[in-house]
Amino acid sequence: MLEPLQDQRHTRCRVATVTLTPEEARRFYDWLGRRQDLQAFYEDPALEALVAHAEFERAAAVFEFGCGTGRLAERLLSRHLPRQSLYLGVDVSSTMVGLARKRLRPWRPRAEVRSSEGSMHLEAPSGSFDRFVATYVLDLLSVQDSETLIAEARRVLRPSGFLCVVSLTEGVNCPGRLVSWIWQRIYSLNPGLLGGCRPIHLKRLVSTTDWTIRHQVVIPAWGITSEVFVAQK
Repeated sequence: MLEPLQDQRHTRCRVATVTLTPEEARRFYDWLGRRQDLQAFYEDPALEALVAHAEFERAAAVFEFGCGTGRLAERLLSRHLPRQSLYLGVDVSSTMVGLARKRLRPWRPRAEVRSSEGSMHLEAPSGSFDRFVATYVLDLLSVQDSETLIAEARRVLRPSGFLCVVSLTEGVNCPGRLVSWIWQRIYSLNPGLLGGCRPIHLKRLVSTTDWTIRHQVVIPAWGITSEVFVAQK
């Protein structure tokens, strides 16, 4: 089903065929560390939209793939999730895991962060979570890995669970299109300079025969454009 969409995607964004290996991603984000939170200037407007439409207040268990420094998890646990709800985050970077564990210490033991080896196959029972969250992660994965991860998200979600994802996408206004063009040119030279991230299209990765789209919006912020996607199993 995704073949013609993939061809169309590569016509518009041909540089996105090369992605970082898990080891390359691990080294970059170990180096980036706490500086990742400096990206809040463009991430926060998209995360606001995600939180507004994902109904976290009704979630008993949340799985976050690529939890980073734990910034989103801290917000969810302190302001949105019910007091009895569980949170499990994973990340390929040991530095990020350490930062997230420290940040989420007030919510232990119901909040846990684990190291990942970079596999898209999740060590979680089927039907065990209400929300699957991945923010600014799919835009550094290959199309094949993204498809595998989305299939795994469907497996671990309970009936009527939500897939909650945010990624970089192509610009929709003049500043955004310019930034996207520059970003793609840099990516074509060296993806590692950008942490492996590049503009993608989330809707093209998610089969609408498997999910019901609850909310989808593109949000530009300071020239960087994000796509927010919430779908129900």
